[in-house]
Amino acid sequence: MNVIDRLFGVSPQALSIRAHRFEVISANLANADTPGYKARDIEFGDALTWAQDERAQPLKSSIYHFDVGNSQYNLMYRLPHQSSLDGNTVETEQEHAAFMDNAIRYQASLNFLDGRIKSVLLALRGE
Repeated sequence: MNVIDRLFGVSPQALSIRAHRFEVISANLANADTPGYKARDIEFGDALTWAQDERAQPLKSSIYHFDVGNSQYNLMYRLPHQSSLDGNTVETEQEHAAFMDNAIRYQASLNFLDGRIKSVLLALRGE
């Protein structure tokens, strides 16, 4: 385990996954009126486990390269509470709630990471 991993833990991976989840939920909302569109989501716990496993193994160029944009972890389909006639499974209320939940958790991760960075800077300055 290197120094960066000890200082920041899973926070960088969590931020990347949450950012990608924003994209997935936004795509769901953008396609709310598209017939036959199937709403998708990321199971955060599974994605974080996958990210940690990938981080433990050396990557092609550097252990610091982490790309969640390729969605190598599973994107799950959402099951609608009420089916629609056109086959679209997007429920805008559920998507808005998921988006806000993700936003709050993303901000909490940013705040935690910011605190860790500030404490490291204080330690380096000797304050």
